[in-house]
Amino acid sequence: MNVAYLVVPFVGGLIAMGLRLPPLVGFLAAGFTLNFMGYEETEALSVIADLGVTLLLFTIGLKLNVRTLLRKEVWGTATGHMIVSTAFMVGVLSLLKVIGFAALADADLRVLAILGFALSFSSTVFVVKVLEERGESRALYGRLAIGILIMQDIFAVVFITASTGELPSPWAFALFALVPLAPVMRRLLEHVGHGEMQILYGVVLALAAGYALFEFVGIKGDLGALIIGMLLAPHASAASMSRALFNMKELFLVGFFVSIGLADFPTWGTLGVASLLLVLIFAKAGLFVAIFAIFRLRRRTSFLGSLALTNYSEFGLIVAVLAGSNGWLTDDWLVTLSIAVALSFAVSAVLNRRSTQVYEKAMELLPDQDPAKLNPIDRPIGVGQAEAVVLGMGRVGRGAYDRLVEHYGLNVLGLDTDDERVVTLRDQGYTVIEADATDPDFWEKLTLADTVDIVILALPHHDSNVVALDQLRKLDYDGEIAAVVQHRDEIESIREHGADDVFHLYAGAGIALADGAAEAAGLELR
Repeated sequence: MNVAYLVVPFVGGLIAMGLRLPPLVGFLAAGFTLNFMGYEETEALSVIADLGVTLLLFTIGLKLNVRTLLRKEVWGTATGHMIVSTAFMVGVLSLLKVIGFAALADADLRVLAILGFALSFSSTVFVVKVLEERGESRALYGRLAIGILIMQDIFAVVFITASTGELPSPWAFALFALVPLAPVMRRLLEHVGHGEMQILYGVVLALAAGYALFEFVGIKGDLGALIIGMLLAPHASAASMSRALFNMKELFLVGFFVSIGLADFPTWGTLGVASLLLVLIFAKAGLFVAIFAIFRLRRRTSFLGSLALTNYSEFGLIVAVLAGSNGWLTDDWLVTLSIAVALSFAVSAVLNRRSTQVYEKAMELLPDQDPAKLNPIDRPIGVGQAEAVVLGMGRVGRGAYDRLVEHYGLNVLGLDTDDERVVTLRDQGYTVIEADATDPDFWEKLTLADTVDIVILALPHHDSNVVALDQLRKLDYDGEIAAVVQHRDEIESIREHGADDVFHLYAGAGIALADGAAEAAGLELR
């Protein structure tokens, strides 16, 4: 492969980063630059692009929580927005055609519907990166946004599969055997460990058990990659595999974006239509706000969730590429959509970087909400008459909870992010609520009663405990705060952030173990 296919995208990504834009914008620009220089798409680049899309779908499946998708706030918003947004885009494009836009002169209803459908998606890659950079992927609006994105991705995969126009082989029914085989695949995931074997296992599952197997029975392989990922998702190591494949998937997706730019070179006409489409992302955002309001979510949740989704998607480009291969769209439209996607990333990056300021300005124009009428998942969180609160109800947190109740007679409330653990503990008689102490939404909604004298930080990660401490201080909490650390070098850091008492988990366990053994042996303290 000519080195220009590597150097130009790297320079393009570097320039985009320097402008504080997503590197994807630079990769698309690199494709156009290579096109202008006379380069064409190669077979190797095409293979890399296909691998990137397949691994993207597989990693989406790995993070798929079916229970999240079953929430009406997720599937209802995703479905309603797709239908209304597609219809709105078709209406606008039809109006432009009537007015006399040359680019739309030959567009029939099928072309307009495909364009509207492609423009209804928001970018999974972009939104996930924005949420992770801000540390709000666990916030309610972040979880809802990711759930909506996954639903949109499923819609796209269904379209991609159906667009082949061919009936699957009768052997396709044999794919149901993957469900009982899923525990075997998950068990093997435990044995491959981490590192290169985990990455290789993921690639084998995505490309062989997913893509190749589904293609063999006449079903689009991309859907197979997504389904195999979904079957692995319940395993605890699925998130680790997704992280391990992240860089490989991102690298291959560079090939996809470069190949889009190589399809054709932009003209003044395509730039004009793309700029017009860019303006329509604000109508798209307003529609999200309206649908969230129907589900009675807080203004903050609705606004920030909508702001994150205010962009066009790489999946829209995938749909457009497929439509182009079927002869439904011309290369001009592929170029137009790619420019619109790149511009939407640039605008969305600026908006989300200033989301707090934009939110505060917008809230001045919106009416107040009655907390009692809000959706139960988004109402203020009270601690009742609790005298102590334990953040993190794992083994350490549960031990602290038991000690405070049994030996000190306190009224204790536990908080944990794991909904299954919360249900189990409630069945055992614990007073526990599901909440994420690293979620800014949680702290904004939390109302600490004057009765709370003790807060125990037993979260599994040091950074999570630090976030919780900072939030407690913002609430002007002046009670006792005790925290658990796993490493000695974390003790000073956690004290600097406001912990009154710090317990070194392993050192404390070692001391207790030694004291127990010495006492059993009849030794006395010196």
